[in-house]
Amino acid sequence: MFQKRRKVERLDFILAGAQKSGTTALHYFLAKHPDITMGDQQEMHFFDNDTVFTGPVDYEQLHKHYPPLVRSSIAGDCTPSYIYYEPAAERIWQYNPKIKLLVLLRNPVERAFAHWNMQRFRGREPLDFFDAVREEKTRIAGAPPTEARRFAYIDRGFYARQLERLFKFFPREQVKVVKFEEFKDKQRETLASIFSFLGLEPLRSVRSKDRNIVPYERAMNWEERVFLYNLFAQDIANVERMLGWDCSDW
Repeated sequence: MFQKRRKVERLDFILAGAQKSGTTALHYFLAKHPDITMGDQQEMHFFDNDTVFTGPVDYEQLHKHYPPLVRSSIAGDCTPSYIYYEPAAERIWQYNPKIKLLVLLRNPVERAFAHWNMQRFRGREPLDFFDAVREEKTRIAGAPPTEARRFAYIDRGFYARQLERLFKFFPREQVKVVKFEEFKDKQRETLASIFSFLGLEPLRSVRSKDRNIVPYERAMNWEERVFLYNLFAQDIANVERMLGWDCSDW
């Protein structure tokens, strides 16, 4: 039976972060769902593009990436930098205050190292990990925001303030925060709860697939791990308190 299609007028949800926390894998599963369209590219980078927001906002520049939908379908975007980029939360709220937000969080120590490793793999990071961490504040201060976030290995792992910013604009019931480690270890159950949050039935078959995996140049050493853990300890405690999580595995 032919179903009438409608143009996308507002996205229904956004997978807003965090980077290197399984967002590519989750995007893969979301795009596989028959009732979801994720548009024609993985990261739209609309709400963190300052040039779009200098005057009246043309949301058609976002919606043109989406085909007309059947009534039962929903549309989403996956741009992991939205949780980190400060103006994005308010811009998303002004666009659609009823939108649902998905956030994946990973042990910030592991996330920082994975982020550095990705930059090394892409040939964008001349510094070794510990040097990059020590230079981070200086580098961020001296770079435009889009460049700065590439090297924000530590800063992107302070999740509590990023979540606070989201919760300032969106009620908790519109935000689902998922632990990366649970998504990895209990994929089927975690995916079912994500689809349920989006008001959809679970996927019939879930084929586990690692995505966006780059080879590691080396392992993190003990000194680096302890140094980073001490940096993040208070923030991890804040996240536990905010979300009612047990992060002892972090």
